[in-house]
Amino acid sequence: MDLDFSAEDEAFRAQVREFLATEYPAEIRRKVELGLALGKDDYVTFQRLLYRKGWAAPSWPVEHGGGAWSATRRYIFEDELAAADTPRVMPFGLKMLAPVLMTFGSPAQQQRFLPRILASEDWWCQGYSEPGAGSDLASLRTRAEPVDGGYRVSGSKMWTTYAHYADWMFALVRTGSGGKKQEGISFLLIDMTSPGVSVRPIVTVDGLHVVNQVFLEDVLVPVDCLVGGEGKGWTIAKFLLGHERSNIAGVARSKQQMRRLKRIAADRGLQDDRRFCDQVARLEIDLLALEYTDLRALWEDSAGHAPGPQASVLKIRGTQIQQAITELLMQAVGPYALPYDAGVLKHGWDDAPIGPDYAAPLAASYFDTRKTSIYGGTNEIQKNILAKAVFGL
Repeated sequence: MDLDFSAEDEAFRAQVREFLATEYPAEIRRKVELGLALGKDDYVTFQRLLYRKGWAAPSWPVEHGGGAWSATRRYIFEDELAAADTPRVMPFGLKMLAPVLMTFGSPAQQQRFLPRILASEDWWCQGYSEPGAGSDLASLRTRAEPVDGGYRVSGSKMWTTYAHYADWMFALVRTGSGGKKQEGISFLLIDMTSPGVSVRPIVTVDGLHVVNQVFLEDVLVPVDCLVGGEGKGWTIAKFLLGHERSNIAGVARSKQQMRRLKRIAADRGLQDDRRFCDQVARLEIDLLALEYTDLRALWEDSAGHAPGPQASVLKIRGTQIQQAITELLMQAVGPYALPYDAGVLKHGWDDAPIGPDYAAPLAASYFDTRKTSIYGGTNEIQKNILAKAVFGL
């Protein structure tokens, strides 16, 4: 694995920096830099900016409109996006569903959905977890009964991120009950405007509405929205979760958060606090080790290999590091992190600020990152996967 940057790679880095410096909207940059809440328009505006440049899907094959970039170039791109405080590219369509459709979807499904995903014309959400079937996903109970021309789907999905924005959901449903639980699961694409679909907001501890419960009451889904055939949902789910867990690692974003932490620590006069500096140094070493693991996984992906056990390593360590950074940010600002008002996530402090601008969203960010070790398969489950796949236990 050669990770040396060629002259062409460095020229590409300069091109990305110039593009972001001149084309990236300042208002969205300000929101991300301060940790303020983003709306759907912010995400879509940025993703369409990348689309017009031809940079929306660096890892997609050229035949589907992607860039088919090298592992090194994709690494540079993600690093520069994070350094410029851009919004996170929503992964549900571009990074999660798209690889599924390219691998398991029919030509008709690829032609129908991939161009709209690429252009951010459709917003997707993921229908996996249910009340009583989160970590034990194979226990899901949402049922898809065969009817003329398709399926009638009934059940509910839980913790569905941005379902209130979504045009479509990719969902795991139960189409059979014989044999192992996993054998009766199928993968469906559900139009969120269909009769019988309703979304109930869930406001989390950080005060934001990001996740939802989705109710499906006799929703009719055409048969051409079944991906991979009946009973293939578990195979597809494992494939998709490998991509999700790799993305959760968030190395580039954590590197940017570390830079932010150092700036805030300097502003707070902590550069001479040996205990605090020791914590920062240890965390930076952990992040560097994770980065090299991420690069190895990226290289494997570019060679055409599906994510393996290293995806679980990335998920575990990536989320632990994200949580540790938010803890140190809270320590750095001290008492200014204690006042918490969900309203500051939209506008920052009002005319009577309690502390520095950078302190306003830190408590909410700390609360929010508690969930990262749970979604995408809990860290405890990832350890079980590693025990089996790596150590044969």
